[in-house]
Amino acid sequence: RLEPLAIGGIYPANNEDRVLVRLSEVPKPMVQALIANEDRNFYSHHGFDLRGIARAALSFLRLKGLQGGSTLTQQLVKNFFLTPERTLSRKITELFMAVLLEIHYDKDEILETYLNEIYLGQDRDRAIHGVGLASLYYFGKTVEHLTLAESALLVGMVKGPTFYDPFRNPERALERRNLVLRETKDRGFATMEEYSKARNASLGVNQKAAMGTSPHPAFLDLVHRQLRRDYDEADLRSEGLRVFTTLDPRVQSAAERVLERKLAQFDKGKIFGDPGLEGAVVVTDTQSGEVQALVGGRDVRFRGFNRALDAARPVGSLLKPAIYLTALADPAHYTLVTPIDDGPFVWKSRGAPDWEPTNYDKTFHGAVPLRTALAHSYNAATARLGTDIGVEKVLANIKRLGIEREMQPYASTLLGAVDLSPLEVAQLYQTIASGGFRTPLRAIREVTTQDGRPLKRYALAVEQAFPPEPMYLITAAMQGVVREGTAQSLKNWLPPETAVAGKTGTTTEQRDAWFAGFTGDRLGIVWIGYDDNRAARLSGAGAALPVWGEMMAALAPEPLALPKPDGIENVLIDPESGLRADFACSGAVELPFAQGSAPVARAPCASAVGVVVEQVKQQAKSWMQRLFGR
Repeated sequence: RLEPLAIGGIYPANNEDRVLVRLSEVPKPMVQALIANEDRNFYSHHGFDLRGIARAALSFLRLKGLQGGSTLTQQLVKNFFLTPERTLSRKITELFMAVLLEIHYDKDEILETYLNEIYLGQDRDRAIHGVGLASLYYFGKTVEHLTLAESALLVGMVKGPTFYDPFRNPERALERRNLVLRETKDRGFATMEEYSKARNASLGVNQKAAMGTSPHPAFLDLVHRQLRRDYDEADLRSEGLRVFTTLDPRVQSAAERVLERKLAQFDKGKIFGDPGLEGAVVVTDTQSGEVQALVGGRDVRFRGFNRALDAARPVGSLLKPAIYLTALADPAHYTLVTPIDDGPFVWKSRGAPDWEPTNYDKTFHGAVPLRTALAHSYNAATARLGTDIGVEKVLANIKRLGIEREMQPYASTLLGAVDLSPLEVAQLYQTIASGGFRTPLRAIREVTTQDGRPLKRYALAVEQAFPPEPMYLITAAMQGVVREGTAQSLKNWLPPETAVAGKTGTTTEQRDAWFAGFTGDRLGIVWIGYDDNRAARLSGAGAALPVWGEMMAALAPEPLALPKPDGIENVLIDPESGLRADFACSGAVELPFAQGSAPVARAPCASAVGVVVEQVKQQAKSWMQRLFGR
């Protein structure tokens, strides 16, 4: 199979990164340059060099402090086991431990470990250890492809990675590299021609240091956190595991590109200045729960605050589908056309001020069908529906959808007065998108040893949290949000036949803009706002939805077409009356209902002929069911 794209390394202890390499993968010129410059007697001594020790002792007697004299073995001991203090007693301890190391391991094992352990620089808060990662960081290539000049630069940095940093001190680094090359030539490891060619080469480092050791640090952060559930830090630090993730580079690239561009556009019209708007994106596979992309902020290469995982923000109307799902799970009392009162609503609570939610358009709309109340995100109707059902019952269903965070049983919670991260929102909507099957979101597929031996497979874990009928109904209602409600501007990016189901979310004073939506193959969550909680003056439809729409359009999503459960029937409904319609009713719509819950009464527009036709259709359907057992 094709070798997967490497997206980074995780070494949690001391914020260190490595890409482990075998000695056979390291270019011979690098090994020769290292030995020529750091320990020319490496293959003949027994862990210490008497001449080096003599030099160190002479330096100590001259009161210049201990310096030099360390073999590669001693350096390895110092890096692994000892403190950096420069005292005679520590030097003696280092010597004895080096001898013990030489007794128990052969030279190639010691050299390979040294090459993977040596400190070679700093990338912001992440220490770079080993020639494997250093090759990628400084040159953008794997270690086996390094030239003699590139190898010499890394060897030269062993003496002082900061002092000889090629990004900060290129002239100093060049001088040090050439000194290493000369010593390598003088020791017979390079010909004059090889030396001259390498000496005349430029430093050849990347024009700009990578902003983090992974091109996708936010996604890698999620991988790290999920790994820690199954491995302790000591294992992660020492085992050299290979982790196969669920990241889709095409999806990740689209999410990063669109978020950066849109945030820059939104910032142009703002008067607040820096820091600018921030955002986060999570994209998952609707069936497997695999996280395909995760963006933690507009600076996608910066491994800092991960908003996708850690920015718990008010979610606004994103909780409304859970309320309507709870209602639709009770078809004896609620259907998509059940009238809901969107009049003034007051919630009284002892010891607290009255709660009186208003609608986004500052208007009350009277009795409206349940599906319309969700499509247009009417707050008063939703609050009344949620309190009629019972706040505790709604919160229990939110938990069943996958939210583990504790939520207070207040009426205001129904309208999103609860803080969730984009990943938590993705978990909730994942259960809806998969038709009621709760699947924990995962970023890891498999973990193996360095040589490919499987250690752990992250099998798909699925639990049916809701029966298919109410999930089918809430999905149809959420498709109405996109077709005719607050998210109808999505048609600017995706054709109607994509049949997206989604929900916009906007919090008080437009501090947070959200959009959650799913197609036939992908779920996407987008959050836009300021880190300091300023009013962004952007709605979910005006800010988060355009990011979602442009991103999904770039991915050519599959249309959403959920299979209709056996317990669902489609009935033609007159939108004006909410009653049964037929072909004589202008503007009639076909809506799904749980079996036996559709209106029985016929709309005034229905014709007598239509009644007969409908009866014949129902008799034929009943006959087919008896004949085929369906």
